[in-house]
Amino acid sequence: MKEITLKVEGMTCEGCERRIQNVLMDIDGVENAKASHTDKNIKITLNKDININTLKEAIEDLDFKVVE
Repeated sequence: MKEITLKVEGMTCEGCERRIQNVLMDIDGVENAKASHTDKNIKITLNKDININTLKEAIEDLDFKVVE
């Protein structure tokens, strides 16, 4: 298992958190995703190697911004 944390701008509520979590959980290899609009980040647990750009694109497709 590997855990990564991404800083995400644009989340304002629990609904935003759920939208991001749901789209990430649909990606093969994502074991868990926990977003926090108050901390402005998302913790993602992977059970296999996934290109980080795949995760970023999924988040940004929802009109949120992943910050480096």
